[in-house]
Amino acid sequence: MGIGFYTVPEAARLLKIAPLNIRRWLGGYRFTQGDKTVDMPPLWKPQLPPYDHHMELGFRDLIELRVIKSFLDAGLSILTVRNCLEYARGLAGDDHPFSTRRFRTDGRTIFLESLRRTGEDEVLDLKSHQYVIKKVIDRTFKDLDISQDIVTRWRPFEGKQSIVIDPSRAFGQPITNNYGVPTITLADAVKAEGSVERVSKLYDVSPSAVRDAVRFEKSLAA
Repeated sequence: MGIGFYTVPEAARLLKIAPLNIRRWLGGYRFTQGDKTVDMPPLWKPQLPPYDHHMELGFRDLIELRVIKSFLDAGLSILTVRNCLEYARGLAGDDHPFSTRRFRTDGRTIFLESLRRTGEDEVLDLKSHQYVIKKVIDRTFKDLDISQDIVTRWRPFEGKQSIVIDPSRAFGQPITNNYGVPTITLADAVKAEGSVERVSKLYDVSPSAVRDAVRFEKSLAA
């Protein structure tokens, strides 16, 4: 309880990340480089143990993956992110450092120091990367809520309070904040009933919350 629960396909849907990437990042992988075989270890150990050989993730795993995706989308390499993650883990004293208050406040400094320690600052344009890193961190944490130094809630629909992902509620599935009804339930009901107003009455949820749930689910499918 309070950890959240996500299968790889569920996490991939929420984050818009290929399931294969999640499995590779958190399960490790092997590749060939010239005549050598290189084993890449997992970026970290998921919060939940595997079940029947299937990877299962917690809420903080979800947030870490979201931050990593943001950095990759901004043009940073997975090696750069991996090196920063290892360095940040030691500074924050947390296996999931990207979802901590420390990373929110000191993320750019942590990232740049990591680049200097690994020698990557010699091949990267640090001036442009300072801007990129700050922009990614500011944008990423804008819709995250922090309590006791760690991220405890995500407002995934345009940062609005109407839809939340909270590991202490509904196992971390997206729900309407004021009513606790899963967004997928409301979206499916609107498809079946053909009416936001009817679904609003059936579930005792405001029409605006139903509309936000429908729009949120549509955004995941886009």
